[in-house]
Amino acid sequence: MLKYSRVFPIFVTMKRILLAIIVLVLAAGNCAAYSDHRGHNLDSLERVVAGWTPERFATATEKQSENLVFAYYGLMNGYRNINSERSRHFARKCYLLASRWNWLGKMSEGLSGIALTYYGEGQYDSAVVYYNRTLDVIDRMAAGENSITDTARYSADVIDDAYSSNYGALGNLYVMMDSIPKAMTYYKKAGEIFEKHGWNESSAILWYNMGETWLEEGNLKDAKPCYDKTLHYAQASGDSLQLSTAYLGLGNYWLAEGRNVKALRCYRKADVYYADHVDQEFGGRLATLGGISSILARQNKLWRGLAITGALLLLLLAVLVFVFRKMDRLRREKEGADAAIGQALQDLGGPEEDADAAENAPVLLEAEPFLTDREEQILPLIAEGLTSPQIADKVFLSLATIKWYRKKLMIKLDAANTAELISKAKEKGLI
Repeated sequence: MLKYSRVFPIFVTMKRILLAIIVLVLAAGNCAAYSDHRGHNLDSLERVVAGWTPERFATATEKQSENLVFAYYGLMNGYRNINSERSRHFARKCYLLASRWNWLGKMSEGLSGIALTYYGEGQYDSAVVYYNRTLDVIDRMAAGENSITDTARYSADVIDDAYSSNYGALGNLYVMMDSIPKAMTYYKKAGEIFEKHGWNESSAILWYNMGETWLEEGNLKDAKPCYDKTLHYAQASGDSLQLSTAYLGLGNYWLAEGRNVKALRCYRKADVYYADHVDQEFGGRLATLGGISSILARQNKLWRGLAITGALLLLLLAVLVFVFRKMDRLRREKEGADAAIGQALQDLGGPEEDADAAENAPVLLEAEPFLTDREEQILPLIAEGLTSPQIADKVFLSLATIKWYRKKLMIKLDAANTAELISKAKEKGLI
């Protein structure tokens, strides 16, 4: 059973509906068109088995029983896709009649036919029971048990083919039952048989199934080796369909990884085959186109996101330019205002005059020292040894103003330094 990833949930739902419609149409046609290996259709096979009553069974020869078993087998397969109950009915008859003659091969096919109908109906527990019964019969074949009338042993190829088919079926069942460890156990058993016989096509399908299972579980680490082996066995088989399936699986993997370029490359390789075989591989083509569509949708979303981000960045840049220009204009206005205030203070000769300008400006000496209230406040603080910053903090004036007053005091008292200023102030009784 080939399974597809859940990477595209909406697409997968649409795909399943379309495939279901196709299967129903084909199944409806098979009701009249199906024929077994001898060319019998369902109607003729129904007529063959209709006359067999329990009494006739009891006296049937081996040849008659053989023909009847093949008729039941044909009816089982013919009704498989159109009427599961009828298919199961004839699978049971095939098994029971084959059991009478110990025809182990047809017994196993009848049991697996019953299991398959339960699988199709979603009755997975019942399907598991019958697949395990099938394996019990195959064990008898492998042990060398013969038919009552046929002493020929079953070949190793026949036995291994029966084992691998049922292992694969059980793997699929346990996947549907969300028992992934058990599923992988049976898948690997089937894989060992495929590897042993060099059945590369079967190996490619099996490893693809395992890869898709891990991908659906979100386990990308285990999915990648499975897809790589799918590609390896597909290349060894030389089958273009298997190669396309391998590239489809790798496309699903890379898409889940977010590696759109690699995914698109794989999908396009897969589509080379599917596009030329749409009538035979409709599902594969649909899955491939779905993957490509998903990538294109992602890219469009990415470009839209980049466009929006770019527009927002441009808007932000414009806002920053406006803010910077506004701040620069305010700075220039402030500098102009500060310059005007400084000039005004300088013109007025006030205490807020720039300290450097105060130091360089000529000051007229007074004949007698005369202190203003502010000078009388500051002079004792100088005498106490406070620095200009400390005095500024204490009297709540700027440092430049304190320096200006200190300079004025030194000029008034004709002092060359602070020590001389304090000494002359004490002489004059100012402190």
